[in-house]
Amino acid sequence: MPSARKDNTPIAVEAAEITGRYVDLGEHTVAFESFHVDADPAPLFRGLPDDRCQCPHWGVVVSGRVTMRFADHDETYTAGDAYYIAPGHLPLLTAGSEVVEFSPTDLLRETMAVVGANMGVTA
Repeated sequence: MPSARKDNTPIAVEAAEITGRYVDLGEHTVAFESFHVDADPAPLFRGLPDDRCQCPHWGVVVSGRVTMRFADHDETYTAGDAYYIAPGHLPLLTAGSEVVEFSPTDLLRETMAVVGANMGVTA
């Protein structure tokens, strides 16, 4: 059975705000993400439907806190919480937080294409 560990998954994103390690397992991508500063990445999602992430995510908060903003409410998860995030959200990230997250690879790639373009990253 395929598996992944943070310590042997290469760093794919290294920025002031985030360190991200990603590996595809079957039809899902596992993300090991650490957030270094408080950040509101909402502008990076412009161009997606409703300018919000349309990819569902399942995960666990390893440390800290993350908040997902929906059109009509916010959901906050703290260390030890397992979560499901429905499509139509925007993240709000807190310094010192770390998550392990699972997302459908095809939907995540569609989202990251827009995020990458908004960051000025070309594939």
